[in-house]
Amino acid sequence: MSIIQRFKAIGPGAMVAAAFIGPGTVTTASVTGAEFGYALLWTIVFSIFATIVLQEMSARLGLVSGNGLGEALRERFDNQIVEYVSIFLVVGAIGIGTAAYEAGNILGGAAGLATITGISSTIWGVVIGLVAGALLYTGRYKLIERALVGLVALMAISFVASAILIGPDPSAIAIGFVPSIPSGSLYLITGLIGTTIVGYNLFLHASNVQERWDGPEDINHSRVDTILSIVVGGLITITIMVTAAAAFEPGTQINDVGQMANQLRPLAGPYAELFFSIGLFAAGFTSATTAPLAGAWATTGALGWDTDLQSTRFRAVWATILGVGILSVVLGGSPVQIIVFAQVVNGILLPIVAVFLIYAMNQEDLLGEYTNKPVTNVLGATVTIIVVWLGIRTLLNVAGVL
Repeated sequence: MSIIQRFKAIGPGAMVAAAFIGPGTVTTASVTGAEFGYALLWTIVFSIFATIVLQEMSARLGLVSGNGLGEALRERFDNQIVEYVSIFLVVGAIGIGTAAYEAGNILGGAAGLATITGISSTIWGVVIGLVAGALLYTGRYKLIERALVGLVALMAISFVASAILIGPDPSAIAIGFVPSIPSGSLYLITGLIGTTIVGYNLFLHASNVQERWDGPEDINHSRVDTILSIVVGGLITITIMVTAAAAFEPGTQINDVGQMANQLRPLAGPYAELFFSIGLFAAGFTSATTAPLAGAWATTGALGWDTDLQSTRFRAVWATILGVGILSVVLGGSPVQIIVFAQVVNGILLPIVAVFLIYAMNQEDLLGEYTNKPVTNVLGATVTIIVVWLGIRTLLNVAGVL
């Protein structure tokens, strides 16, 4: 496969990268860089590897079986109780969860535009929500994919430019790739991994590869797309952390990532602020678009509804998710109780989905010759154990134990 063909293959994987590089990732990477400098860069490398392992399985499942992950989860079990529990978890964690976090996605993008223009982030939030809705309403997958690929490229250029302008220390960056766990950093290590390995991306990827490619014969294209896109997404996260590490003294507390762009101006000039703000806008808009899309694919698949982008129920699901986000922005609040519920169910769902994914990838009646090889199972099992640990920490955190 030539270099040009490799880049032409980029699409569904870029949507996954667009989904996990959202305001939450920008915030976590910025806070980590400001507080611990370059010391936790190695965590992002691990996150990239783990994400590639799980997303490759998800994409392969979609291409070979012709089912989304929600459909596969519902159809693999004969026990009705197990089926209903799986539907509840998917709809609760993915459907309600994406709705709960949508306000943050929208406001993250709005913060970037507000920094550039001086216009209220509330106004920009509504505009971003409406534009994302218009893009999704077209029901044209290729248009949605191209728009998101373009925004991922914009993010990459913007955050790399801001990192270069801030003038990081190359030797310190190199040391940051050597694993270490500074005192008090464990919660941020968990956060960095958790913002990269995103449960709803497994549902998104299994479905969107079917919109782009025809079947098993395109698995190689899908793998190239997955690896390249997620590596680019990881590099974007690295540049965000590097920017914060170079800009602030270790131990600096960042409470609002929107303020970080303003703080870059006196350190590296107006262009650093501009590039970071553009990147923040792109991160918010891409997540504000992909979260409703993933929520719709997961929910309709789990409930056995039509998963076509132009179907009424599919549109109703993503419109509800997006509507909750826009309404939260207008009201100036965040649905805290819903977010807590989503965190709890997500903490349960992600390990279950990871375990189910490995189970499904070993079913010959479903995948035939495309089942997992032993090495893939070992890698998947290792990542799953870590995902289980993340899930337990999420639950304990919500319970106030940690």
